[in-house]
Amino acid sequence: MCFSASASFAAGGVLTAIGTATIKNAKTKAELPFASVPLLFGIQQAVEGVIWISFGLPALNAVMTYAYLMFAYVFWPIFFPISVLLLETNPVRKKFLRIFSLIGFVVGAYLLFFLFTDPGKAHIVNQSIAYDYQHLYKMLPLALYLLATCGSGCISSYRIINIFSVMLLASFFIAGWFFYATFVSVWCFFAAVLSFIVYAHFYSRT
Repeated sequence: MCFSASASFAAGGVLTAIGTATIKNAKTKAELPFASVPLLFGIQQAVEGVIWISFGLPALNAVMTYAYLMFAYVFWPIFFPISVLLLETNPVRKKFLRIFSLIGFVVGAYLLFFLFTDPGKAHIVNQSIAYDYQHLYKMLPLALYLLATCGSGCISSYRIINIFSVMLLASFFIAGWFFYATFVSVWCFFAAVLSFIVYAHFYSRT
């Protein structure tokens, strides 16, 4: 989380528990990737908790920062559209989701290249963590990132995924407007909180 180590670890613990329960409520293998979203956000929040306590330990801080940015920039644009695609049953929507999944893969690969050549660094700004990694913030990569993540969910046949994705897009603009310097940390926290919607979706069917 973007405010303290204890908050990050608390969010990670709660999301891990919620994520485990969500996975147990998945009924098919195709549902497992989307059901794992809260758990994966829980892991990401725990990683940021380690970043908080690793300032002053350069090696550990560098490894944890790399792991966090792998989640934020590489994993999510690839994983999320695929998880939505696996749930989809409408043939037309599946075609679009395949395109979005390809876009996510391209964006993830693009950002992964820069993570290897120019690893980001973490530092504290206004009681939040800022990450020095600007390669996403060009117009085209950012637009394609949003298309792969928020866009894929918006065209899903499942209303709950539509709601999650619209709220995720709204949180993107809120984080960018009010928390520009620490945008990555804050938006990932908003997304982690919103992943409770995923749990609600699976729990409501039991």
